[in-house]
Amino acid sequence: MDMKFPHSFSKMANYYRRKKDAVFHNAKPINSGNAQAYLYGVRKYSIGLAERLDADYQPPPSDRKKSSDSTGSNNPEFTPSVFYRNIAPVNWFLRIIGVLPIVRRGPARAKFEMSSASFVYSVVFFMLLACYVGYVANNRIHIVRSLSGPFEEAVIAYLFLVNILPIMVIPILWWEARKIAKLFNDWDDFEVLYYQISGHSLPLRLRQKALYIAIVLPILSVLSVVITHITMSDLNINQVVPYCILDNLTAMLGAWWFLICEAMSTTAHLLAERFQKALKHIGPAAMVADYRVLWLRLSKLTRDTGNAMCYTFVFMSLYLFFIITLSIYGLMSQLSEGFGIKDIGLTITALWNIGLLFYICDEAHYASVNVRTNFQKKLLMVELNWMNSDAQTEINMFLRATEMNPSTINCGGFFDVNRSLFKGLLTTMVTYLVVLLQFQISIPTDKGDSDGGTNITVVDMLMDSLGNDMTILSASSSTTTHSTATSSTTPPPTSAKHGRGHRG
Repeated sequence: MDMKFPHSFSKMANYYRRKKDAVFHNAKPINSGNAQAYLYGVRKYSIGLAERLDADYQPPPSDRKKSSDSTGSNNPEFTPSVFYRNIAPVNWFLRIIGVLPIVRRGPARAKFEMSSASFVYSVVFFMLLACYVGYVANNRIHIVRSLSGPFEEAVIAYLFLVNILPIMVIPILWWEARKIAKLFNDWDDFEVLYYQISGHSLPLRLRQKALYIAIVLPILSVLSVVITHITMSDLNINQVVPYCILDNLTAMLGAWWFLICEAMSTTAHLLAERFQKALKHIGPAAMVADYRVLWLRLSKLTRDTGNAMCYTFVFMSLYLFFIITLSIYGLMSQLSEGFGIKDIGLTITALWNIGLLFYICDEAHYASVNVRTNFQKKLLMVELNWMNSDAQTEINMFLRATEMNPSTINCGGFFDVNRSLFKGLLTTMVTYLVVLLQFQISIPTDKGDSDGGTNITVVDMLMDSLGNDMTILSASSSTTTHSTATSSTTPPPTSAKHGRGHRG
């Protein structure tokens, strides 16, 4: 029987001998000094599409020796830390601005140390930035206090105060640095497990995209901040610098989240495609069990991503929601008088933050769908008729595992990060915008009485509005009391008429 297979499949068709050991289920490197030492003592084997490609196939007699000594000619050299290298450009940018003080001395050796030079640099940078931001915030508070005019102008002024809130993300990331370091180490262990099963390193190929993001995104962020300050307030270079740093912080955190979710999506897609191609030829039960273990590790990475950056992205979501609501309200209020120069800055702010929030939610949704839903589709499309009973049992167990293990990115139990979150935030935002616009309409202007000679502050306007509401409420209650007393003391008209007729 003469059968021809593609070259890629013939390279992998060596053998498939599976030994159940602790190394397979818990892929911890013995020594992480270099790539070879990283794999020393760890079982390595090619996936092998089958033990028998046809009836004449016999495993080579020396396959045990090849399996234990080297990866063999059919297996490429192992490349450690693929995930970390792919997101490294964004990681380095965040470390420059004092975020992510994580020390990493090799594969699976990332950790957070308070005595490290990286953490000391982060603390010093944060203290200097906090002093700078405090100076800018003090000036902004004086501007808001002396502000007079319509309520929407006060809201626009508050935007510059809200824009300094991302400085709180830095200490939050210190708190979560240990969990993030563990996430990096788990990715390194997953890459070892992937290599053991597939016979090659994880082909992510995201480094070029990460490099472009690390170069282009900061430039766009600085341009948006400068344009916003030119159009909405007097441009002061000394006060623009901290806004540029903080805006870059939020933008690069969003890019960092984007790359992590993109890595999970790519890995899940590669795993599903490889599993489906393997099952087209042969479906040994051991191979299905190996892929099940690999998928469970990937599903755990998906859940750990949300838990590792829980408080950071809860704060980011609330901050972006607040910024978008205020900027859209200011834009709608200004558009009632025509499109002006201030509207340019408000439009840029709104679109920039809406885009950032959308990508955070959309990439997490895409990663969750690829890890679970798309993989379930691949499993459901498997034809079980020609498989043995053990392989069919493993397929059913695999499906059961995908149902019982959630692959959603959840921020510590607060909410799932997906498109439903984006839709829910937009719905809530519309509600708040309606309330703010109704509040603006209810504020009296009194332009005719003032004759333009007096300035009414925002606080005075709010107090006047509250006083008018209380006056109306008290007047209505007194009217009701007076009418009740009158009705109780006045004699009925019928009895008066009856008395006068009787006297006459």
